[in-house]
Amino acid sequence: MTRSIGFVLYPDFQLLDAAGPAAAFELAGRISGQEYALSMLSRHGGVVQSSARIAVQTLPLDAADVFDTLITVGGEGHDTAMRCAGLRAFLQRHSGRTRRMCSVCSGAFVLAAAGLLQGRRVTTHWQQAQKFSQLFAGIRLEPDAIFIHDGPVWTSAGISAGIDLALALITEDHGEDVARQTARQMVVFYRRPGGQSQFSALLDMGGGTARFDALLGWIRAHLSQRLTIEVLAGRMAMSPRHFSRAFQATVGTSPAKAVERLRVEAAHERIVHSAVPIEAIALATGFRDPERMRRAFVRVFGLPPQAIRRAAR
Repeated sequence: MTRSIGFVLYPDFQLLDAAGPAAAFELAGRISGQEYALSMLSRHGGVVQSSARIAVQTLPLDAADVFDTLITVGGEGHDTAMRCAGLRAFLQRHSGRTRRMCSVCSGAFVLAAAGLLQGRRVTTHWQQAQKFSQLFAGIRLEPDAIFIHDGPVWTSAGISAGIDLALALITEDHGEDVARQTARQMVVFYRRPGGQSQFSALLDMGGGTARFDALLGWIRAHLSQRLTIEVLAGRMAMSPRHFSRAFQATVGTSPAKAVERLRVEAAHERIVHSAVPIEAIALATGFRDPERMRRAFVRVFGLPPQAIRRAAR
């Protein structure tokens, strides 16, 4: 059975949002012996230029058939795309006929503007999370996820996460063996778990200076210890009050919140990639009490540790 997949493009779209998943589907079709029919679509058809100034030939939306899967890509032009009445009408018209409605990166803005994400859990690129929440307050955004599957709707994070999304869709279509072979051909990891963090807390912190880099690395290596303000200030040879102010100004968050974020990230890695009991992980990462760890996970990921482990499996 040939499955048809349409990629919805618009001027200044992100090239890899379309090319990455398309390559995955192409390879999966060869491996499985059941090729995907891939189509690039745009409002009026013809040549559409990406933000990289590389152009792609497309079919007009009006000429499109019913698709098994529609994938709306992201990119710098998403603000204009989400205001396009013809594009919104196309997505709305196909939402009841398409088995899977998907977005990559800021393509989620276009689906949300078309009213297709109400009542669903979704994700998008972490840099766009605040903007998305302001525009679509009624949609439950989980900004730290690589991809999220909620009913017929699949949304993914930025750029390379579109490949993770495609591998997940391939798994649903053809099973894990085909998806794993596809990932091997592409020289990428086989399907990162949907709840995996989009970025490392260590990379996100730092405020553009190296002042507290060594301390953050030390914290990451000593999470099981009691990491009080006094302990951390002592490591920097600063008074607790001066340390707290300087850390907040440089890193952009309080020492306590930074420690919690690093603990959550380390615990998340062990929950997803090991079978160690959750209680033992809470102890090893400094939470000590599993309930404290559960509350921290809900704040960061929107899900408790048990749910993330089930999803990873």
